[in-house]
Amino acid sequence: MITRLTPQDAAFYRLESSSNPIHIGSLAIVGSGDIEGASPPDYDRLVDLVGRRLALVPRYRRKVREIPFALGRPVWVEDSAFDVTYHIRRAALPAPGTDEQLHDLVARLASRPLDVTRPLWEMYLIEGLSDGRVAIFTKSHSALVDGEEALEIGHVILDSGPSPRGLADDAWLAPREPSETELLVGALAKLAARPREALDLVRARGSDAIGVTGKAVGSALSAVRGAPESPLKVRTSRHRRFAVVRTDLDDYRRIRRRFDCTTNDAILAVVTGALRNWLLSRGEALTECSTLRAVVPMSVYVDRPGATQLRPEREVSSVLLDLPVGEPNPVMRLSHIAHATEASGRRRRGVRARTLVRMAGFAPASLHAMSVRAASTFAEHTFNLVITNAPGPQTPMYIGGARMLEMYPVSPLLRNQASSIGITSYDGRVCYGLNADRDAMADIGVLAASVHESMEEMLGACL
Repeated sequence: MITRLTPQDAAFYRLESSSNPIHIGSLAIVGSGDIEGASPPDYDRLVDLVGRRLALVPRYRRKVREIPFALGRPVWVEDSAFDVTYHIRRAALPAPGTDEQLHDLVARLASRPLDVTRPLWEMYLIEGLSDGRVAIFTKSHSALVDGEEALEIGHVILDSGPSPRGLADDAWLAPREPSETELLVGALAKLAARPREALDLVRARGSDAIGVTGKAVGSALSAVRGAPESPLKVRTSRHRRFAVVRTDLDDYRRIRRRFDCTTNDAILAVVTGALRNWLLSRGEALTECSTLRAVVPMSVYVDRPGATQLRPEREVSSVLLDLPVGEPNPVMRLSHIAHATEASGRRRRGVRARTLVRMAGFAPASLHAMSVRAASTFAEHTFNLVITNAPGPQTPMYIGGARMLEMYPVSPLLRNQASSIGITSYDGRVCYGLNADRDAMADIGVLAASVHESMEEMLGACL
């Protein structure tokens, strides 16, 4: 099966560079199962599980092939040499491995671009963690996961109970790949049948990848003013740092009830307070008017023909929010954010991901991928960082019968962006994944600690 990459898929494929790998990461911490004698999956069990579930994400067996002479967008083709063991890899920490060692390893793995000659994903089973835990780190290229034709693979290896769900046998056989000549002839035939595409191809030759992604909204964004100056806008290196923060969902619900806001508003207020404390720790001069501009993708349900209450259609739209990092009063910070998100929700200026996400169950990683796509429609000079927030289920999930304890997003850094913040709620917790440029943010641990300080400040205001 040969299918062309969509314009947005192709834009993400071209966007990647050695200093900006554009893949969505997901880190799952897995413990023992609820069934007596159950244990985290070992390598062979994980390979078997993924192999059985690949039929649910067929694009994970496909790779990208370029059209000769660039006479059209690249295409997805079945990988005739597909080997699941190439994509699922094994790593280990010196037992008993600490969380800090795990995060350092994840940062190193997140720094490495994917092999573009193969399907654009990797999965690592990381053993040696303390208390018998293992970690599963997955990388999927942003061109691969679109939320419609392809979900993130973590969505399909998870189960809602300790007994893995059964699936029909997968009868996939490796097909013959098309030759360069066949790809060229097919592209020429398409151009002959659609002369307008040939003209668009000529025009696109001079386009930047970001321009392709944001073509539909480029004119609307050209008038957006530049983001405030901050240490978050730097030329990124090829190396990363990674840190996590674990917080309780009930704390955000308490803030929501006390101040009549949304849970998302409460999360953004905590993030804003953390960024304020981090900036002050660096000696940055803040006034009450100081702000950082964040791209905050919002996942919303939409009414469309065919949508039902059980399977509503969801789309992801991005908004620019000025986070009031200069405001010393946490209640005022929350008030500013609540008013801004309400106003942005009404405007929804058409800067949205076109792909609809039809999902049930646990799909934060797929939603984070969609959020990054939505964020990329903004010109890089208009924002300081991207904050993605994807809700997950509040009941335990399982991988191969073993319980998933925690899940952290590892969102990519867009060009000239020092940090990205991914947030996922799961089983009573709100988990932060802080991905950062290694050179620009050696103090990522200070930002992580500042999240807890900001939460204490907000909870103190609830009294």
